[in-house]
Amino acid sequence: MRTVYLGTSGFAATVLELLALSDHAPVLVVTRPDRPRGRGRRLQSPPVAATAHALGLDLDQPADVNADEARRRIAAARPEAVCICAYGALIREPLLSEHELLNVHPSLLPRWRGAAPVERAIESGDPQTGVSIMRAVAELDAGPIFLARTEPIRPDDDYGSLSGRLARLSADLLVETLATAPEPEPQSDRGATYAAKIVRDDRRLDPARSPEELERLVRALTPHIGAYAEVPGGEQLGVRRAAVWHGGPVPGPGALEARDQRLILGAEGGAIELLEVQPAGRRPMGAADYLRGSRSAGRQDVTRA
Repeated sequence: MRTVYLGTSGFAATVLELLALSDHAPVLVVTRPDRPRGRGRRLQSPPVAATAHALGLDLDQPADVNADEARRRIAAARPEAVCICAYGALIREPLLSEHELLNVHPSLLPRWRGAAPVERAIESGDPQTGVSIMRAVAELDAGPIFLARTEPIRPDDDYGSLSGRLARLSADLLVETLATAPEPEPQSDRGATYAAKIVRDDRRLDPARSPEELERLVRALTPHIGAYAEVPGGEQLGVRRAAVWHGGPVPGPGALEARDQRLILGAEGGAIELLEVQPAGRRPMGAADYLRGSRSAGRQDVTRA
């Protein structure tokens, strides 16, 4: 089938790479414009742009995919289907009605409609998630579903491991949808939940939450966004790996204690052990390395038990 592909993120880039190996390789890839990123604010291309260049695919990066010129470019490619995956901007009329639009969404809809379905599924302790291929409609992630398939969430899954499996499943399911053209089934609103975009306060390890919730949050935001703990003294300490603490007495909520080169953060009803952390402006490191640096710098942000 002749396709056009709309996507932006690293997840979408993986799906594109696998789709390009099928009989439905896109004749045009559409992604977001290059944007300044990082401390130096240098222009960087979206992951999908880099993948399209590497694959030798025709690429367009309009400021607004709904604008007349962008729509003309898509129409000129004569697609039988337009595939959308983590594009990062709303598709509006008349583009919605001009083509058959297949939207790849990494959740079992109607659960976790919205921007961060993988993160919210891990954070909430869901035992499974999956991928849904749906027809794009004006209402967010509410279109009829062509195909859906489940994927278990393992106890040690973080965003990186789970999203990698979901991206491969997404590509397989998208190719199957393009090949078999199943009739879509209406999506129910019963049980619908919303996966809101991750904002800065969502990343904070709030000591008013349980240790189990905080451990899941760390996994949900690793390695792409990152959780952080507010260390006494004002430092925000990035946390990349953590575990529920079962080693004895626990610090009070929000208190950070060092015990035999281990770093323990108090929470509601217990504590978590911070296994890998990332101080501001530095590389990730194990707790023991962080504590050695903290001691040599004479900082008082960690209580020595």
